[in-house]
Amino acid sequence: MTVIDANRMHEIEARYPDCFHRSFRQRFGGLMILIATLLYGLYAVWFFDLPKLLAEAHWERVGIYLSQWVSYDVQPDFRIQDDGSIEVRYPRFSPLGDNPDPDWVVNNPDGSITVSVSGTSRSVTVSKSETIVTAHGVSVPVNVSSGAPEVVGPVPSWMTVYDDNVLADLGFAGDVSISVDRVKIRKRFLGWANFLFDTQSSFFDKPVGEVIGLIVSGPRIKPDQTNLSLAFADIWNNNEWQHGDVWTKLFQTIVMAFLGTLLGALAAFPLAFLAARNITPNRLLNQILKRFFDFLRSVDMLIWALFLTRAFGPGPLAGSGAIFLTETGTLGKLYSEGLENIDNKPREGIKSTGAQTVLVHRYGIMPQIVPVIVSQTLYQWESNVRGATIIGAVGAGGIGLKLWEAMRTNANWENVAYMVILILIVVFLFDAASNALRHRLMGTKTH
Repeated sequence: MTVIDANRMHEIEARYPDCFHRSFRQRFGGLMILIATLLYGLYAVWFFDLPKLLAEAHWERVGIYLSQWVSYDVQPDFRIQDDGSIEVRYPRFSPLGDNPDPDWVVNNPDGSITVSVSGTSRSVTVSKSETIVTAHGVSVPVNVSSGAPEVVGPVPSWMTVYDDNVLADLGFAGDVSISVDRVKIRKRFLGWANFLFDTQSSFFDKPVGEVIGLIVSGPRIKPDQTNLSLAFADIWNNNEWQHGDVWTKLFQTIVMAFLGTLLGALAAFPLAFLAARNITPNRLLNQILKRFFDFLRSVDMLIWALFLTRAFGPGPLAGSGAIFLTETGTLGKLYSEGLENIDNKPREGIKSTGAQTVLVHRYGIMPQIVPVIVSQTLYQWESNVRGATIIGAVGAGGIGLKLWEAMRTNANWENVAYMVILILIVVFLFDAASNALRHRLMGTKTH
C-alpha cells in the first residue's frame, strides 16, 4: 500500500485543479437542473390548472369520434299516428337511398315494428302504447301512452330518463330516443357507406361482380357514354364523398408546397451570399439581410396566409405566397449560416489563381454548400406539405379547407378520416421521395 504525504498531495491538487477544486456549478449543476425542471413542472400544472382540465374533459367524446371515423349510421324515425299506425321516415340523404326497405326493420302482424339494432341481442319493438328496448340481456318496456314516456320497472344504467324522452345507449351499435309520439333509432355499421357510388349512381347498391360485369361487357346504361367512363364519372362526382373535389384540393396542397418552397429557395440563395460575412464583407448589409430573414420567419406561415387571403382572396395563391415568404426567411438563414461555416482554403486557393468571382464561388464554395442546400431544401419541402394543410384551413386553399369544413359539421367524421389518411399517405410518399433524392444528389447510400 502506497502512502502519500502532505507535500505529494498538494502537488497532485495543484496539477489537477479541476478534480479537487470544482466550482459550485460543477458540483451542484445537475441537481439544480433537476430542481428547476421539477419546479417548472409544478408551475405548469398550476398555470394550466391540469387537475381541473382532466376532471372536466369529455373523454367519452374520444370514443364517439373514433367510432364515427370507421363507421356510419342510419337513423330511422318512427312516428306514432293518432290512429295507432306507425309511419317510418328516413333522413333525406340516407345512406340507404331514396326508398329504403332494410331487412332489419320488420313489420309484425300486430302492427308493431321491430328493429334489429345489433342482431337479436339489441333490438327495439315500437308499438302504439309502448316501446320495448332489448339490450344487455334484459328487455325494458317504456310506456308511451301517457303524457310522458315512463320506464316500466327499474331503470337500467344504460338508460337516461328526461322530462319528455328516454335515451337508451346501446354502445357502438347505436342508441334509441323515445318520446310519446316518436321513436328515433341510430343504427351503426362498420365501414364507409357508398364510398364508390352514391345513391344517385346507376351502380348504387349493386354487387361488385355485377358492377365489374357491366363495366367489362355489359350493355350501355347510357347510350352516349361507355359504362367505364360512367363509373369513373360517378366515383369522381360522388356527392357524399366528393372524391373529385378532395383529390383536386389535395393536388392544390402539393402544388402550393412545391411552388412556395421552390420560389423561397430561389429567392434565399442569392440573398444568402450577401448575408454571409465571409462572402460579402459588408457588415451593414449582412445585418440588414439577416434581420430581414428573421422578420420573414418570425411571422408564422399561418399569419402570412391570413394577410394574403385578405389581399388576394381565398385560394392557393395566398397559400403559395405564405409558404414563399416563410421559406425565404428560413432557407436564407440556413444557407447563410452554411456559407459562413465553409472551409475558406479551397476558395482562397482558387482565388489565388486569378479566377473570376463566379468561378471562385462555383468551385470553391458550391461543392461544400450543396449538401446543406439540398438537405435543408428537401426537408423544408416535405415539411411544407404538412404546413400547406394547416394554412388551407384559414382559406388559403388546398385540402386543409375541405378538412376544416368536414370537421365543423361535427357529423362527417368518416370524411375527416378519409382526408387524414390521404394526407398521411402523401406525407409518407414525399418523405420517402425526399430521402431518396437527398441520398442520390449527395452521393450517399441508404441503409
